[in-house]
Amino acid sequence: QVHMVESGGGLVQAGGSLRLSCAASGRVFSRLGWYRQAPGKQRELVATATSGGSTNYLDSVKGRFTISRDNAKNTVYLQMNSLKPEDTAVYYCNARVANMGLEYDYWGQGTQVTVSS
Repeated sequence: QVHMVESGGGLVQAGGSLRLSCAASGRVFSRLGWYRQAPGKQRELVATATSGGSTNYLDSVKGRFTISRDNAKNTVYLQMNSLKPEDTAVYYCNARVANMGLEYDYWGQGTQVTVSS
């Protein structure tokens, strides 16, 4: 049974910072990361970190957001700096399990990030 606990998020003014955390348990996760979904838009990948240390970022957040992962705790963090109103969205933690050539994605419940102008 995969269990995911997200924390962080909230309301911040443009230029401010927030930190999201997600603790996942129940499996060995090949990749942990964050997606977001704004109203009327599709869910998009924000940042991911593999167990081997590789990271990937959405172009629009590069240089502003930093993802980090504590493998011992199966926890992933997203430090968001210089936030913009367009970063407003529900942010979802994603945990991926790779097994026998297949990949399974698990999702957190989502946390709201609102950036006011």
